[in-house]
Amino acid sequence: MLQKLILSTLLIITSLTAQALQSLDHIVAVVNEDVITHLELQQRIKEFTRQMKEKGIPIPDEKILKKQVLERMLIDSAQMQVAKSQGIHIDDLTLNKMLENLARNNQMTLENLRKSLTTEGINFENFREQTRKDLTISQLQNRMVFDRIRISPQEIDHFLEQEAKDGESSGDKYHLAHILIAIPEAASPEDISKSADKAKKIISIIEQGESFRNTALKYSQGQQALNGGDIGWRTAAELPSLFLNAAKTMKTGEISKPLRSASGFHIIKLIEKKTQQHLVKQTHARHILIRSDEITTEEQVRKKMSELKARLDKGEDFAALAKKHSQDPGSKVNGGDLDWSSEGSFVPRFEKVMNSLKINEISEPFRSQFGWHIVQVLERRQQDETQQLKRNRAKEAIKKRKSDEELQLWLRRVRDEAYVEYKIDLDS
Repeated sequence: MLQKLILSTLLIITSLTAQALQSLDHIVAVVNEDVITHLELQQRIKEFTRQMKEKGIPIPDEKILKKQVLERMLIDSAQMQVAKSQGIHIDDLTLNKMLENLARNNQMTLENLRKSLTTEGINFENFREQTRKDLTISQLQNRMVFDRIRISPQEIDHFLEQEAKDGESSGDKYHLAHILIAIPEAASPEDISKSADKAKKIISIIEQGESFRNTALKYSQGQQALNGGDIGWRTAAELPSLFLNAAKTMKTGEISKPLRSASGFHIIKLIEKKTQQHLVKQTHARHILIRSDEITTEEQVRKKMSELKARLDKGEDFAALAKKHSQDPGSKVNGGDLDWSSEGSFVPRFEKVMNSLKINEISEPFRSQFGWHIVQVLERRQQDETQQLKRNRAKEAIKKRKSDEELQLWLRRVRDEAYVEYKIDLDS
């Protein structure tokens, strides 16, 4: 009798515990084969709140923040599933190095970073896995968007001609904020009309006194919505033509009319404008690039790069090894030669390593968002601006413009093609 009573009590306790856990966590959205839970959403809201406080961005209304964060999570989840199908995975070694760099950039040790996050109520393991996701998504976007962008000589010629015609210096810099009202890839006339009306309504809300930042947090579907729409400083050459043409005639603090592009309707605010002078320090380098894929793991790539470095140290020809092994289509045929490049031409990690090398010195294998590299510096120079430098700068500017536009279109496509089912009422 006593045993039956104990067993019955245990079953009741187990049932109550399960119910309690179920009430604590539940599914808030379904994305294809993945789900997003209430606890995951709350953790991301907490993380974005921390970031916004660090940047001095006022925390928006709870409903608005929840809606924006969940939308970001939906797109990230869809991208992670595409990354999995592409065989993209960030291993623990790469992740640990990234976290160490993050801590170092904040003048902390990794342990101090862990303690700081814990103090703010952020679980370090969750933060660690979110960093892995961010790196995975970055690598996916490089593969699916940025690496596929090509710039023709004719595009460069047209860019320089237009720049001269407009009298616009590509050294001019603009600090803009942005609101995007997206439209589906195959939008109907009714969809377009509704989005246009919504954009006009948003401008009216701002004109009535609502801050641009709060309005962006509430309505924007752009990547910087959670940053109050702030896209930071961009040179004139880096801005999409649509934005630049509007910003050139705007006064500080002015709001644009709705600007139509393939991805939707844009509203921009000119926060500030200034002219920047360019230092013409150049480096001539070459590199070997190898990426992981669905067949080759990160660890296998790292091991292969170590073997190539050992062969280079023994005197093997860099150009010959680059032609045979490098996966950079732009430089492989030239023995890895990257030609002359100005400061800021490469991603920060690559440029930092390159700038630390002496002439003819060969780096140890290192990783950037594009894959694993070995780089050698051949020459350095500092000279007056030349026509060739202008062309190089124009090429980078066009690539930046195309990257922004193509990424936004690709993200909308990923979002539109994903099956999404909400399990909560976002307005409650």
